[in-house]
Amino acid sequence: MKLLLRWVINAGTLLLLASYLPGISVSGWYTALITALLLGLLNALLKPILVFLTLPVNILTLGLFTFVINALLFWFVATVVKGFAVAGFWPAFFGALIISVINWLISDLLKK
Repeated sequence: MKLLLRWVINAGTLLLLASYLPGISVSGWYTALITALLLGLLNALLKPILVFLTLPVNILTLGLFTFVINALLFWFVATVVKGFAVAGFWPAFFGALIISVINWLISDLLKK
């Protein structure tokens, strides 16, 4: 149940991002749900591998390179999902940052 709730909240967050953040567009709820699902899968499966492979850079930047990895994954999903578009790196960066903060808040609220 928590997983389904988290998925729907992430999709809603994507729709809000598209409304308020220039450079990000989502065509509708179906696209937002697919995008949220793919983002979740990539963050669970591919992100740990990418963080491990870029560990030296991540250590040099004191972990800030993780934000770049998040942005690149967000941008990559836009190339795969039709109806979800990101205009460049900076919209992807800020979109991924906002999604990460919302996920952190959701995790904190669902623990309680």
